[in-house]
Amino acid sequence: MEANPRSTGRLPAAFLTPGSSSFIDFLADHAPEVLPGNRKLPDGVVEAPHGTTIVAATFPGGVVLAGDRRATMGNMIAQRDIEKVFPADEYSAVGIAGTAGLAVEMVKLFQLELEHFEKVEGATLSLEGKANRLSTMIRSNLGMAMQGLAVVPLFAGWDEGREKGRIFSYDVTGGRSEEHGYAATGSGSIFARGSMKKLYREDLTEQQATTLVVQALYDAADDDSATGGPDLARRIFPIVTVITDEGFRRLSEAESSELARSVTERRLEQPDGPRAALL
Repeated sequence: MEANPRSTGRLPAAFLTPGSSSFIDFLADHAPEVLPGNRKLPDGVVEAPHGTTIVAATFPGGVVLAGDRRATMGNMIAQRDIEKVFPADEYSAVGIAGTAGLAVEMVKLFQLELEHFEKVEGATLSLEGKANRLSTMIRSNLGMAMQGLAVVPLFAGWDEGREKGRIFSYDVTGGRSEEHGYAATGSGSIFARGSMKKLYREDLTEQQATTLVVQALYDAADDDSATGGPDLARRIFPIVTVITDEGFRRLSEAESSELARSVTERRLEQPDGPRAALL
């Protein structure tokens, strides 16, 4: 599908022939070798940087998706300020846990998949449809997952039909589950989920929901060495995003900094983290 420098400048016929609204199907037909799941890997388990931990929580009017900033490789910190939460489109976002490089590539392909569908069909996919497309992409990565290169994202967005925020979690085979209220994935997820279980309420405000996810990441970092807590010295704070009927919004560094400092200061005063810390 590469351009011919001696040609008249016209695109190859594959680009001009009507076909599927799925960009991944288009690649599978015309350039299957560029799809991540079709790459040849060396035998054995491959060591690569991994990202952890992603958390999400719904509130009346939207959903919050957040992630810590640490990537690890074995017992080493590979990167302290990696970004793990990205907009999928205007009304949804995806947080990545697992093999960092493949996960970022999968997110970019997912973004392109949604944009391609919208341009071909003249309409956006439903939130359910987006979640299903991501499930298919994860399933195609199963071969790499079996070699230690798993990608396990958390997907969240605003459902325009149901007028509420929704969260979807996945396993390495592409199995999809809708989570109600809150969810977490990654190595610190068990600790983050335990924290949110104690603090979550259905009537949280947006401010309380953002505080909740930062508190959960703090708790995860307290017990999981692969999860990075707020780094006040280096000014590295969790990435926090909010999705409502107005669309996707990422909190500014100043807002994230204020949230992280508030949670940290309260924990210094009350290390056990009482329920009142959220209020």
